[in-house]
Amino acid sequence: MPEVFSRVPICYQCNIETIIGPEDPIIWPAYSEQLDFELEAGFFISRSGRNISVEEAPSYIAGVTIFNDVSARDIQFYEMSMNIGPSKGKGFCTAMGPCVLTMDALDEYALQCTARVNGEVWVQSDTSGRRYSFAEVLAWASFSEPIFAGEFLAVGTVGGGCGLELDRWIKPDDIVELEVSGLGVLRNPVGAKEEVPPAAGLTSYTSAPWAGH
Repeated sequence: MPEVFSRVPICYQCNIETIIGPEDPIIWPAYSEQLDFELEAGFFISRSGRNISVEEAPSYIAGVTIFNDVSARDIQFYEMSMNIGPSKGKGFCTAMGPCVLTMDALDEYALQCTARVNGEVWVQSDTSGRRYSFAEVLAWASFSEPIFAGEFLAVGTVGGGCGLELDRWIKPDDIVELEVSGLGVLRNPVGAKEEVPPAAGLTSYTSAPWAGH
């Protein structure tokens, strides 16, 4: 990992207007050929604050749920070659659910995590190797910046928890199931690639190179 990750939890802000729930179809954007899931857990914030210490942070956490950080890998890597982003590679669709568990009902470093595609297990992992706790993520997010009740913070993909790391790729009509112990199963079908009007987008963009392996 880059040196910076040993000092702070790097993150990005997703588009909250494109969040979907269990059983909702995963959007496949017209500009991508390479869609991926990411198996994550994250937490909701119960009250607003600023400059929250690690010691104080647990009292600001309302509960934890499953988070599928759906990613268009080809354009994600393509746009980030400019050392900015991600932008179109991430903001089109994010899934979460199906339930929320309070912090006193789980051990955040002992969550068993499984990803299945069409019933086949692709990933079996856990949260024991995480670098940052929920409290540390919240403390950094609130450092010289306000956080607000109702916000959601994810803490990163579990080890091996995406198709990119496996060089396996989901397809339209696949069923993606992400399971985390105590949090249930987040199940979503993969939608067909979006059909758009001929004039949509930019003529300068035709496709992005295949990402990863």
